[in-house]
Amino acid sequence: MSVNLPIYFDNHATTPVDPRVLDAMLPYFGAKFGNAASRNHSFGWAGEEAVENARGQVASLIGATPKEIIFTSGATESDNLMIKGVAEMYREKGNHIITQAIEHKAVLDTCKRLEKYGYEVTYLPVQKDGRVNPEDVRKAITPKTILITIMYANNEIGVINPIQEIGKIAKEHGIIFAVDGVQAVGKIPVDVQKDNIDLLAISGHKIYGPKGVGALYVRRRNPRVQLSAIIDGGGHERGMRSGTLNVPGIVGLGKACEVAQQEMAAESAKMLALRERLRKGLEAKLDEVFINGSMEHRLPNNLNMSFAYVEGESLLMGINDIAVSSGSACTSATLEPSYVLKALGVGEDLAHTSIRFGLGRFNTEEEVDYVIDKMVQVVSKLRELSPLYEMAKEGIDISKVKWQTA
Repeated sequence: MSVNLPIYFDNHATTPVDPRVLDAMLPYFGAKFGNAASRNHSFGWAGEEAVENARGQVASLIGATPKEIIFTSGATESDNLMIKGVAEMYREKGNHIITQAIEHKAVLDTCKRLEKYGYEVTYLPVQKDGRVNPEDVRKAITPKTILITIMYANNEIGVINPIQEIGKIAKEHGIIFAVDGVQAVGKIPVDVQKDNIDLLAISGHKIYGPKGVGALYVRRRNPRVQLSAIIDGGGHERGMRSGTLNVPGIVGLGKACEVAQQEMAAESAKMLALRERLRKGLEAKLDEVFINGSMEHRLPNNLNMSFAYVEGESLLMGINDIAVSSGSACTSATLEPSYVLKALGVGEDLAHTSIRFGLGRFNTEEEVDYVIDKMVQVVSKLRELSPLYEMAKEGIDISKVKWQTA
């Protein structure tokens, strides 16, 4: 079976829209174009009915009730709403927030913004495997703590946090627990009741739904969580998120959640098999490769691997027919290694050579085999050009070499 190029292995960044999702959305771009807030005619009723159906589909996937689902423009807005909404609503109770060092920027930058307004934020370190230690969370709690926000699964290394344990600690202390669930929802079982989650951010385009739509779960009982709105006007979504609802997008998000719920077990097993085929293939044919983060507690579709003694940008250029994510990000015209990998203690050289492989619903074994062969070919070629690799193979400890400067 031939492989169609380029190959897409960047499903943590975004996913293609599932054809079943697109089919569900299409009528709402045409005949069913009504505004869901128009309550006095059939066009509006059709829109409202579609939205409420989607609300039920999203709720069902995470063990919530439909009234606990608020629709947003995406997970960045959901993260902002859950953190800023709690911070403002509970300001009289305290001003302390606990998070971790390797959260998504939508959480970290929101916390940094709140620090400018007098809030105190504790950024917990992660263990070498990339997970938060629940005891560190417990120790960080103060009488002024109003919010703990820890992601379910990391977007770079795919490592899954002990959410249920952290949620239990939050509950024991009467502190609201907010979770960025973007990478986990639809990939692994997420149950807001069992996991003791009070707020959960979800994104459509990470689960084969459309871009520009997301949701926020807001607990209504034990405890009832209240949020201050960050977008005002019209009082949509029970006053928490004003703005005309994106009916086609919401329908797509709902359908994506329904498909995920029905197929998650089988899809997870398929992803794990593909991921392990990729890992074993690379490890069998290349030495000096290192997996970043826990293998035991990891999303089934994620592999984050560093390839020692190659130059990161050259590696990416060599595999330009494969869409993957690099461990480096361009910031202010300087190439910075991933802050996630640095937090794990990965050295700068290795961090620059890391590749995130994000497998998806539509990937095949043939594509995995192609990627293995291409990676082996390019890494081997680059190492042939590397004096450092040659020295390492001769048993020279490169860290102790004194380099002569001109």
